[in-house]
Amino acid sequence: MLILGLESSCDETAAALVTGDRQVLAHRLAGQEAAHRPFGGVVPEIAARAHVEALEPLVAAALADAGATLADVDAVAATAGPGLIGGVMVGLVTGKALAHAAGKPLIAVNHLEGHALSPRLADADLAFPYLLLLVSGGHCQLLLIEGVARYRRLATTIDDAAGEAFDKTAKILGLGFPGGPAVEAAARDGDPRAVPLPRPLKGSVEPHFSFAGLKAAVARMAPLHSAADVAASFQAAVVDCLLDRTRRAMYRAEEASALVVAGGVAANGAVRAALERLAGERGLRFVAPPAWLCTDNAAMIAWAGAERFAAGLTDPLDVAARARWPLDPDAEKVRGAGVKA
Repeated sequence: MLILGLESSCDETAAALVTGDRQVLAHRLAGQEAAHRPFGGVVPEIAARAHVEALEPLVAAALADAGATLADVDAVAATAGPGLIGGVMVGLVTGKALAHAAGKPLIAVNHLEGHALSPRLADADLAFPYLLLLVSGGHCQLLLIEGVARYRRLATTIDDAAGEAFDKTAKILGLGFPGGPAVEAAARDGDPRAVPLPRPLKGSVEPHFSFAGLKAAVARMAPLHSAADVAASFQAAVVDCLLDRTRRAMYRAEEASALVVAGGVAANGAVRAALERLAGERGLRFVAPPAWLCTDNAAMIAWAGAERFAAGLTDPLDVAARARWPLDPDAEKVRGAGVKA
């Protein structure tokens, strides 16, 4: 099985070729950091235009890297949401055109499903079910991954995601863009106990997340402390919240075979180390994809496509792009949560 994957949900344009036996034959990625850096965050219109310019050459380069042609591909998998709708449409329309031209099936992949299944691309021994902490710039959820297309949401954020809080903290401290790596780097030189910051929802019965109050506290404290101390204290607060909420969710996922973390924030070393310790305390395997597979990429989309294709799940060419697309559409809405949840 050979799957072509396309990713364009935010500010990374990517194309990859992945086999059914977990070989990444090619992966091409074009970032947009320079274009968005002057604005301190991603500008949707700039991102969409960059995807238009970059995607076709990336697909051609990925096919060349793999020594393959479009005729060799068994299916085309493209992110169909959630994400910035302009970028999602660029990737999905491109995927539709390629699939139609080559007479190949189309697989419309939920970007979150790409993250959720990416650990299985990196670890062939990871079996269902597993408890997943999906933590990225736009999402912060705990899910029981029961199988392909079978996801049970145990918790979500009621306001902002952890990755969004990292980016906002970096902007407040003047650390640059992208914010996550910048805050982690600054935190290495700071004292994680120097700045008193809240741990929202820590200790609450429901395992949901909240980071809006933490962002506000960083804004209040930043003028009073060094950037390194604020960064270190902020990172420590996020880790504490993630650990506490994940520990609470474990009681609702006793059938899980492993604790898994995925998404952009999963590349953070402090987050990984803390979760690995928690898994050890509970006697669970800990699985985290390599850092490059945590951030937005097309290999995870191709792999999710491979898993869906093997299960007989393909999509019509009129499938719609979605700005919002929950993995568990039947999950009960969280009381007090905003539209992001």
